[in-house]
Amino acid sequence: MAGAGISTPSGIPDFRSPGSGLYSNLEQYNIPYPEAIFELGYFFVNPKPFFTLAKELYPGNYRPNFAHYFLRLLHDKGLLLRLYTQNIDGLERVAGIPPDRLVEAHGTFATATCTVCQRNFPGEDFRGDVMGDRIPRCPVCTGVVKPDIVFFGEQLPQRFLLHLTDFPMADLLFVIGTSLELDAKDK
Repeated sequence: MAGAGISTPSGIPDFRSPGSGLYSNLEQYNIPYPEAIFELGYFFVNPKPFFTLAKELYPGNYRPNFAHYFLRLLHDKGLLLRLYTQNIDGLERVAGIPPDRLVEAHGTFATATCTVCQRNFPGEDFRGDVMGDRIPRCPVCTGVVKPDIVFFGEQLPQRFLLHLTDFPMADLLFVIGTSLELDAKDK
């Protein structure tokens, strides 16, 4: 199980560290409170702050570090049953861990869904919009296209339920870069 702490050496801030964490540095987005940037209700009212942040976090802006490559080494040696990650940065994929070995518990930028017609798209289709400071729109219905990142108020991906079969089969569980603490909203 991996959390934001494994990506901080790559330059990606974690969420809760005082002063350097993502929640401590959201003033620039002009949002009412830090968690609003990942709240579905707020996104429907004002998606611009999320997409401004997404431009910074979008895969391709950062490189994997030794922790990501250690997990890849476990895979290469046939020792990785599955990697459960809370990260949305995609660095596990970039490091070479195959998607079938990943459970991206908080979602991914690799795919996106129209918030109106529910059409699915490769996330890369909208990278240009995000990097160009434009809100991605569905080419069919013009609804906002949201990367498949899990926001507060959304369910975890179905793949997360693999833990029911994976955990009893595991000989060892590494917990890296996460406290596994819940936010008040998650309790």
